[in-house]
Amino acid sequence: MAHAITYTEFGGPEVLTLTHIPDPVPGEGEIAVRVEAAGVNPIDAKFRSGKRPSGEITEPRRVGGDLGGVVTAVGAGVDGFREGDAVAVFGVQGGYATDIAVPADRAHVRPPQVSAAEAAALGIPIGTAYQTLRSLGVGPGDTLLVHGGSGSVGQAAIQFAVLWGATVLATSSERRFDRVRELGATPVAYGDGLVDRVRGLAPDGVTVIIDAAGTDDALSASLELLADRRRIATLVRGRDAAGLGIRAFSGGSPEPLTAQQLAWRFEAIPVALALLAAGAFSVELGPSFALADAAQAHAAVEDGVDGKIVLVP
Repeated sequence: MAHAITYTEFGGPEVLTLTHIPDPVPGEGEIAVRVEAAGVNPIDAKFRSGKRPSGEITEPRRVGGDLGGVVTAVGAGVDGFREGDAVAVFGVQGGYATDIAVPADRAHVRPPQVSAAEAAALGIPIGTAYQTLRSLGVGPGDTLLVHGGSGSVGQAAIQFAVLWGATVLATSSERRFDRVRELGATPVAYGDGLVDRVRGLAPDGVTVIIDAAGTDDALSASLELLADRRRIATLVRGRDAAGLGIRAFSGGSPEPLTAQQLAWRFEAIPVALALLAAGAFSVELGPSFALADAAQAHAAVEDGVDGKIVLVP
């Protein structure tokens, strides 16, 4: 019998429980996947804790949207997959598991150069960064400032923007400067004097800003540095965006993503897989935990460890 992580009440990491589940059987349009790595995203902890509203819990709730694994069965009406295919899966419900049935359109064949852990690290961070850059029209001639450049979303945003011809500055702690430089951005220390430091590094000004940090300092600095608020976006403080006149993409925003924005998030995954396979993109992996230790993994996410955390069934 398969296993999955579930919870029946909102609370701390301790509410996560390893549960027996029936072995998944793919329905029409689905594939069954043996999970080799499941990505642990900050949004998972926010839903678990109740900090991000998700409705009343009426039955054991599954966790996790992104994973890497191997196809074990193919449902009716599915083309393009066969048993044994390595895949990257994104945007599903219940990825913290040993086995799962998922819609085939949420999976991509994974190149052999891409590990299961790297695949599990893609979905939410890569899709968010890619869609945000596309929505803001980032390209050649732009000078982009990323708040929170050393996080998973920030690292993806830096890499896509550099590939698309933009000049990138990114805030981080000094401890993480080397990683930011490796990705092609100029690191900037956050804290007092941030606006002056950015102006010193970009004397002609910044033309677009992405807030992946969510701090008051990041938002106030953004408003001081760029008059065109339609080219400032927050990925964390969505509820505050309208009052500030800036844009928000998820992150608590009451405005749902548009069909085009959702399409860009889907498009990001095969793009990132191809870039990873070609050695033109990098995913920083952090610690891995056994599936049964999902509570420890959530605690590590909330503590802000470096790199992408994954669960390994």
